[in-house]
Amino acid sequence: MKYMLLVCGDDTADASGMAPVEPWVEDLGDRGTRLHGHRLALPAEAVTVRVRGGEVLRTDGPFAETKEYVAGYDILECDSLEEAIEAASRHPVATIGAMEVRPFWPMSDAEDAETSIRRLDAELTEAVRARDIARMLACYAPDVEAFHPMAGLEQRGIDAFRKAQEWWLSTVTGPVEREVLEFRVRVDESVAFSHALVRMRATLTTGEPLDSTVRVTTGYRLPADRWLIVHQHTSAPFDAGIEEARS
Repeated sequence: MKYMLLVCGDDTADASGMAPVEPWVEDLGDRGTRLHGHRLALPAEAVTVRVRGGEVLRTDGPFAETKEYVAGYDILECDSLEEAIEAASRHPVATIGAMEVRPFWPMSDAEDAETSIRRLDAELTEAVRARDIARMLACYAPDVEAFHPMAGLEQRGIDAFRKAQEWWLSTVTGPVEREVLEFRVRVDESVAFSHALVRMRATLTTGEPLDSTVRVTTGYRLPADRWLIVHQHTSAPFDAGIEEARS
């Protein structure tokens, strides 16, 4: 389960004897407990926004006037609240400030993120097999950046990606088989990455068979209610036959 760790500093405390934070970050990072986090600017640089009667009210400074303030945050993934509390207790700021440990809101009504991404990859497989470019493009974000050695240089944006897919499909005839041999995914809130081994089989327009296993590294983003592919890099072994088909 994921926990938000709010690191609360105290502007009246003497931090000169506080231990450095870096060892704590490195230790929890190596153990896979700390997913990410960052330090925040001081409260003097905060802006508080309220809307009253349709009017936007801006106040320079933090929401509450207090000596304690949120100095940073960390996202932890722990098996239990007790494990998260133990991790928080070892944070150096806990010796001069306070650590607020708060569980993420449970998403029992939503499909698991990893399941959604695996479903997206399955949809991509079906779209490739059907040679349905529109269905393929629906899996990608408008600002996708992708690289495939068979299509040349990197494509930036959905239009360039569409043209690359149209060219690739023009080099093969008949059915196209996409078989995912291995698929590993890592999800972190609204960003995810996957590493896959994908076997592609088809018949080139020259009549030669195409049977290649490629490594596909994919980046995903969750801009709204569904995951989309925003980055994709495909690595394939060099094949002179493919180069001849392109020429």
